[in-house]
Amino acid sequence: MPDLALDPSLPEPPFEQLRSQVAARAASGDLPAGTRLPTVRALAAELGIAVNTVARAYRELEADGVIVTEGRRGTFIAAPAAPADVGAAAAALAAAARRAGVTLAQAQRLLADAWSSD
Repeated sequence: MPDLALDPSLPEPPFEQLRSQVAARAASGDLPAGTRLPTVRALAAELGIAVNTVARAYRELEADGVIVTEGRRGTFIAAPAAPADVGAAAAALAAAARRAGVTLAQAQRLLADAWSSD
C-alpha cells in the first residue's frame, strides 16, 4: 500500500499512525470500499515494523468498521456506514442521555472523550 509512512519522532505510536492513515484514506475515497489490503506480514515487512504493530492497527480498524477481514480471502476496506446508521446511533445516544439525566453539554463531552480515546 503506497503512501503510508510512519514517523518515529511523532508522539503517536506506530500502530495509531497506521490506523489513522488507513482510516483517513478510506474516508476520503483514496482507498475505496472493496480495496484489498496487504496481509499483516506483508505490510509489516514493507514498512519495516513488527507484525504485531500492523495486527493491532488492523484490529482497531476492524473494530471501527473501516476494514473487514474475510478469512483466507483477505482484508478489505469496508463499505462506509450509511448516514442513517450514524443518525440512528445519535438518536439512541440522545435518548439514553436524557433517560440518565445527562445534559447536552455533558453528552457532548462524553462523545468527545469517546471519540478521542479510540
